[in-house]
Amino acid sequence: MTRILIVEDNVNLALGLSRSLETEGFSVEIVGLGGQAVQRVEQSEPDLVILDLMLPDRSGFAVLREMRAVGFAKPVLILSARGEEVDKVQGFRLGADDYVVKPVGVIELLFRVKAILRRTHPAGRTTEAPSIHRFGNVEVDLAARTVHRAGDPVEISPLEFELLSFLLLNRGIAVSREQLLQEVWGYSEPERIRTRTVDTHVAALRGKLERDPSAPAHILTVRKVGYRLEG
Repeated sequence: MTRILIVEDNVNLALGLSRSLETEGFSVEIVGLGGQAVQRVEQSEPDLVILDLMLPDRSGFAVLREMRAVGFAKPVLILSARGEEVDKVQGFRLGADDYVVKPVGVIELLFRVKAILRRTHPAGRTTEAPSIHRFGNVEVDLAARTVHRAGDPVEISPLEFELLSFLLLNRGIAVSREQLLQEVWGYSEPERIRTRTVDTHVAALRGKLERDPSAPAHILTVRKVGYRLEG
């Protein structure tokens, strides 16, 4: 099983990303400090590191430099809110394999992870789940970004697709409105954002995908929490 180390001190962000990666068949470990990250790559040599730049004990650039200095040669994907060109150039100079700027949709990030692993692993080494997911009479192709219901194409907005994809990748798990605002919309402080926008988009998805939107069978409300996709 392909092993991924997430180096991120934002616990909610790290846990949300971890759940999505585990749903796709990856084994995931999370650390919140740069020193811990260097220790882990020496001890367990994960197949991929997802690295934040703004860590409590040291910069992600310093962590990346230390990783390469101790002989860690596996790919590193920088995931950071710092999107200036100088930061990206610095990251690549220090040995990063990709640089992704927050906020980013979970689907895009998953495909970036898989693309790196395809480039750096021999054939057959990575674990990759099918891109096609089904529930009820709905078929969603994450790679092609298409949705069909009973064989007919369904037109949904890019944001609705990201929301549906996140629910699919966390199938059977209750996700909060705050988590959806953070993971799908990219808000860093979701508690300050009115969660009504999530309800509005969920209602739109139900109208397009549920047989009876007023009594949904798949996109379910979890009282006092958020939503869960079943089926």
